[in-house]
Amino acid sequence: MARHSTIATKFLVISDTHNFEFGNTSGGLQPLQLPTPKVDVLLHCGDLTEVGGVSSFEKALKMLGKIDAELKLVIPGNHDLDLDKSYWEGHYNDPEDHNLAINAMTGRLADEAGVSYLNEGTHSFTLKSGAKFTIYVSPYTPAFCDWAFAYERNEDRYNRPHQVAHAVTSIATEPIPDGVDIVMTHGPPKGILDWCPGGNVGCDNLLRALQRVKPMMHCFGHIHESNGVEVIEWKKRAAGSSFPEEVDSIHKYFEEDPIENPYPEPFVWEHGHRKRTLAVNAAIMTMGHKPKNAPWLVSLELPCSV
Repeated sequence: MARHSTIATKFLVISDTHNFEFGNTSGGLQPLQLPTPKVDVLLHCGDLTEVGGVSSFEKALKMLGKIDAELKLVIPGNHDLDLDKSYWEGHYNDPEDHNLAINAMTGRLADEAGVSYLNEGTHSFTLKSGAKFTIYVSPYTPAFCDWAFAYERNEDRYNRPHQVAHAVTSIATEPIPDGVDIVMTHGPPKGILDWCPGGNVGCDNLLRALQRVKPMMHCFGHIHESNGVEVIEWKKRAAGSSFPEEVDSIHKYFEEDPIENPYPEPFVWEHGHRKRTLAVNAAIMTMGHKPKNAPWLVSLELPCSV
């Protein structure tokens, strides 16, 4: 019997849940409701809470435990203050609160909810179906308003020193590796689903890394106003371009005519081989912090491990 070389795999992508609870209708219409569609993988792109706190993390874990998924991968965001050790100790000089927060996200309640809390870096997974994938994750975003998990705009967390732009310094301890299948960060790259009243606030250095890596999918949140998806096609720059030859052009589709979210049905993504990337801003909260944005359910063809 012939085996399939790829396996259709469903990812439920959410972000910026900010203390969201199922059944709380005080915010009006909530597209994210129980029962959620059964999926293979849940990706949470950060901002589980408003300002951190063990009780808020426990509430988030109980919420995530109600989602039907074989694998649940979670990163923090800038609002999850006490999960950032350097931020917390620098502002409050109290390492115990950080330890308690980490214990909450990696302890018994996380196990019961089926949640895997991921540190910055690259991780590999194989599902029961035999589908396998690698995912790079990072909770960090460009600094603003003294929130957690921050870096300066002239600092690059995602590229090695020889890969950075002019006048930018690599601070990467876990750069995004070539060949990774999925990238999950808390914030967006520059110019891609990153608009807010302050303008396009995504990260140039993250975009530079994506141009190099060309993953199947890049998912994030952070900018509530820009929930949606964009398809990015990578094209070689024309001869004579002032940009390095290894950096490709970006052709964004559906920017003027946004893709309608078919949730709870899946958005089927046919990515091609390193030619196109699906960018997903999965913030469920609106600008007014109301959970009125639907999550994104994405079907990806993943390689089979056998």
